[in-house]
Order: sequence, then structure tokens, then C-alpha cells
Amino acid sequence: MGLLSAHTLTLTPHHLTRSKSIWLFLIPGSGLLCLLALPLIALLWRTALTDFMASVAAPSAFDALRVSLVTSTLSTLLAIITGTPLAYALARWPFRGRAWMELLIDLPVVLPPAVAGLALLMAFGRRGLLGPALEIVGVSIPFTTAAVVLAQAFVSAPLYVRSARIGFAGIDVQLEEAAYTEGANQWQLFRFVMLPLAGRALLSGAILAWTRALGEFGATILFAGNLEGRTQTMPLAIYLGFESDLSLALALSAILLAVSILLLAVLRRLEAQSTA
Repeated sequence: MGLLSAHTLTLTPHHLTRSKSIWLFLIPGSGLLCLLALPLIALLWRTALTDFMASVAAPSAFDALRVSLVTSTLSTLLAIITGTPLAYALARWPFRGRAWMELLIDLPVVLPPAVAGLALLMAFGRRGLLGPALEIVGVSIPFTTAAVVLAQAFVSAPLYVRSARIGFAGIDVQLEEAAYTEGANQWQLFRFVMLPLAGRALLSGAILAWTRALGEFGATILFAGNLEGRTQTMPLAIYLGFESDLSLALALSAILLAVSILLLAVLRRLEAQSTA
């Protein structure tokens, strides 16, 4: 007992100093946590005070939900089809200009959404770079559902490519050499070796891209407009509902929040499995 008391007494000053200094971390960290949590709590609280089911069952809410699900799924499929081979090339093949290509791919992630929407309009609009050529063949993209898909793909596909690139780059080179030794060609290597091993990274990237596409607002409203049942996605309906029907805006916001939480939980589980 005497030894234990002496040992405790010698540690006490250290513990006191530690307990004082720990507040230097807890106070600012707690402030940030409150800043992140309080708005979400307030959103759920206000939503609970409204008639949630009646708001969700409204025709405008149903149309916005349908447009969002369809366009975000199509834009994610577009990102997977076009982004997977691009990510594979960036991860496994050395070539000139790869750093500049990676910069171009990552640029939409940090680009302001309004700039992205204006850039798409300047490229595919009637007076844009490709507008006259598209008009000759009778194709008009702006303010259509296709414009929503393109706007979502523009801002979300880089997230998929980045995740897929990391997944492909993490595969051991010896496995690639072993496959070539066994007589596999490039397609067989990609199909039977690379895709299965990078599967979790591809799935994580697809979830990130789909979530980003579901919440896209700025580029969509500039390039596709806000036409109900055609280009009005859930974020656009929330923006419109903020001025005309707050209950609708709250209900759609709560749905997007729940979807985001669910998808983040899936991502955390995939990350835990990949590190296990």
C-alpha cells in the first residue's frame, strides 16, 4: 500500500498538468462539433414539427425525388463506364502528361459549382463551343434531363476516378507479372485480376459519386434549369420550397440527410473491411 501511495503521489503532478492542458484541445474541438451538429439537430427538430408524410407525398416532392434518383444513377453509371478505364490507365501505365491529366480530373472537385455550370453552358449551349454542331443534328442539351446528368457527372465523376485510381495503384505489381507469365492478355488481367482486387475501392468511389450527384445544385441550376418533373432535382426543390413551401423543403432535406448518413456508414464499413 505504501508503494502504491508513493507511486500515485509522484504521478499526481503529471496528471494535473495533463488535465489542465487537455482543455486546450477539448474546448475548440467541442466548438467545431457543436457547429456541425446543431444545424442538423435543428433541421430534424423542425421537420418533426411538420407533416412529413404529407410533404413527401406531394406531387412536386415525388417528381423531384424521381428525377434525382434517375439522374444521379445515370451519372454514376457514366462515371463508372468512362472513369474505370481512365483510372486504370492513370494507376498502372506511365506516360507523358499524366500529372496534367490528374490535375484536370481533380479540378472539378475544387471548382465552384457556378463556374462548372457556366462552363458546361459555354461548351454545350446553343451559342457554346459545340452548340452549333449539335444543333445541326437536332440535339439540344441545356435545360433537359440530359443536362442534369452531364452536370452531375462533371462534378461527381472525379471522386470515382480518384478512388478507383487509388485502388488500382495499391495492387501488387508481382500479381500483374504473374498473370502475364501465365499468358493473360491485357483484358484478361484487367477483368480477372485487377477488377476483383480493386472492387472495394470501385464501390466506395461509386457511392461517393452517387452521393455527390444526388446533392448537386449549382452546376445543375445554371446548365439544366429548374423545370419541375424534368430538371428539378431534390436540392433545387429544396431551394424553391424555401420560398414557397418550407415543409416540403424540410422533408426533402431530411431525406437527403438520412441518405447521406446511410451511405457514409456503408463507406466506413468498407474502409474497415479493407484495413482488416
